[in-house]
Amino acid sequence: MAEIKDRLFQPNYAVPPGETLRETLEFLGMTQAQLAERAGRPKKTINEIISGKAAITAETALQFERVLGVPSSFWSNLERNYQETLARLKDEKQLSSHKEWLKKFPIATLMKLGWLPKEESPVKKLKAILNFFGVAGVEEWVRIWESPQTAYRGSVAFQRNPYAAAAWLRQGEIEAQKYECKSYNANSFRASLNEIRALTLEPPDVFEPKIKKLCPDAGVAVVFVPELPGTHVYGATRWLKSAKALIQLSLRGKSDDHLWFTFFHEAGHILLHGKRDVFIEAKDRRRGRTTTMEKERGADQFAQDSLIPSDEYQVFKQNGRFSLSAIRKFASKLGVAPGIVVGRLQHDKLIPFSQGNSLKRQFCFSE
Repeated sequence: MAEIKDRLFQPNYAVPPGETLRETLEFLGMTQAQLAERAGRPKKTINEIISGKAAITAETALQFERVLGVPSSFWSNLERNYQETLARLKDEKQLSSHKEWLKKFPIATLMKLGWLPKEESPVKKLKAILNFFGVAGVEEWVRIWESPQTAYRGSVAFQRNPYAAAAWLRQGEIEAQKYECKSYNANSFRASLNEIRALTLEPPDVFEPKIKKLCPDAGVAVVFVPELPGTHVYGATRWLKSAKALIQLSLRGKSDDHLWFTFFHEAGHILLHGKRDVFIEAKDRRRGRTTTMEKERGADQFAQDSLIPSDEYQVFKQNGRFSLSAIRKFASKLGVAPGIVVGRLQHDKLIPFSQGNSLKRQFCFSE
């Protein structure tokens, strides 16, 4: 129904109700002075309504109904439609001055992904992007997403391309609204992570629905949102409200070691850090503030220890044998995907980045 409504004809001009009133008087052979006398209204008021300088009030509409035999709802609807059209035309004129601002967003990509409706005119695209973000105008968008108090501004992803990053984050919020979550419970979330760790061995059609069931039961929504050009973002963590957290993943890197490390890293932020903190994991994140980097290192450690317990890893390292069969055997003992072990060894420079990649599984978003 909404799609049909959006396609209804919308004129680029506004016709005041007074035009219809004038035509009605001509049809009835009644003068403005006669209408004023019969309705108990000053002649000046009737003249101003016809010229579009005065509005038809609810009281006046009832008087017109009695005098002219035309329902009051007809006159009220004419006035309402006229005022709505005036407001729309004023809004479109204001929006047309922000065409350059619109160009900062990857509009074509957003429409291709289905996040925005496919529109041709700049004004309709502007309306679509504002509706997408749930803001009334450009000034409101700037105040929410670009003000110095904005929690996202410090992230590398946001500094690199704030408009694409904002769109990616917003889509995460929209997706998270689809999930009803129980109130956040840290113990329940920790328990769910133990079950999710075993899911690293499963294909996406198995682990994704299970994650989206386990985490909301603990008060955490998990959404997968494709990375947008120029953001280089892996994941993000933030609290939508005091009892609902959000983990947003992009599949950047596309291999299972990247996916699972990012997921447990974000989970670490939820368990270890404050509800007012916002974390966006992106390439070159080491350029962040010192306090933020300390928390990032804490989340890194949480992810590493959750996937590969430290004591087990130290024994494996000391053994010094990192053949594919040794990696498979070690991963099987831990109960995790072998690609995770490969990624850890590569990160720690114990094997070259060219070694072991056949043990990694690649993921991508379906069209």
